[in-house]
Amino acid sequence: MSVLDRNDLRSRVQLALDAFLDAHEPSLLAMADELAPLADEVRAFLSGGKRLRPGFCFWGHLGAGGKDSDDLVRAAASLELFQAAAIIHDDVMDGSDTRRGRPAVHRRFAAMHGEQFGTGAAILLGDLCLSWSDEMLVGSGLLTEQSRAVFDTMRAELMAGQYLDLLEQATGGGTVESALRVARYKSAKYTIVEPLHLGATTAAAGPEVLEAYSAYGLPLGIAFQLRDDLLGVFGDPAVTGKPAGDDLREGKRTVLVATALRSATGAQAEVVRTRLGDPGLDADGVAALQQVLVETGAVDEVEARITSSTEEALAALDDRVAGEAREALRDLAIEATVRQT
Repeated sequence: MSVLDRNDLRSRVQLALDAFLDAHEPSLLAMADELAPLADEVRAFLSGGKRLRPGFCFWGHLGAGGKDSDDLVRAAASLELFQAAAIIHDDVMDGSDTRRGRPAVHRRFAAMHGEQFGTGAAILLGDLCLSWSDEMLVGSGLLTEQSRAVFDTMRAELMAGQYLDLLEQATGGGTVESALRVARYKSAKYTIVEPLHLGATTAAAGPEVLEAYSAYGLPLGIAFQLRDDLLGVFGDPAVTGKPAGDDLREGKRTVLVATALRSATGAQAEVVRTRLGDPGLDADGVAALQQVLVETGAVDEVEARITSSTEEALAALDDRVAGEAREALRDLAIEATVRQT
């Protein structure tokens, strides 16, 4: 596969997911016809997307000397089920109303039988996706003892990062360093580093390749999350699929917010204190918070961090990574950090 065939990889990932769901939906419906909405929601959730995590897994495998195969695509596609579980649960914890331009999963189920039902159903659906991600990965036939350890570590890191994120919001947030710690475990590791390592270990990569992937993946993962933070405040709803300023309503204690508070005047800090995390925040409130983030220099500083982290990541790609994969990973780095969704 050439670097120019990236759209083909997305199509192959979708086909692998469809085949997995086709094989598992009958057994689900055999238990009870009432389970059909769960199957339908999984299909809808897994249709389309950037497929970044499968991409990093796929090219991580090829960059470690592995070969393209349908088994590899199945292993990579399992990360989309893992991502679905993470997003569904994250939206429940954040109380998000929308995701990808449609009601969040818990809101869709709440429309059927009320809010408590919606929350419970979304938790169960996320758990099902998590279980299926494991089953799909094992079923690829590529799992080794080393790659099993990577997958287990990735799951633990995500749960730890989610908890730290909740703690930041509950305690009112802390320093830029503590916000970066959340970004490291909630996003950077499971979005880029561990998918790369998963692909590499299924190709029996040596420590030198894993070191190169970590040196590339960690700073790139931070840059990815920082871009996400900016989009959560300033993104175009027509493109992001979420209302403008949604992260502000949810009270996200991001690096962007922590950076602003570090330089804020008393008046600016008061705007953040009184408005951040208000679920009823209107357009004027969003604009007031956006103004603080811009005027304190936080937006410019975060943009500079994105640039420097991406440059650090690209500089880490060297001859330890096979040539074609090295070019693909350069392209993925740009896609992950220069984006509108």
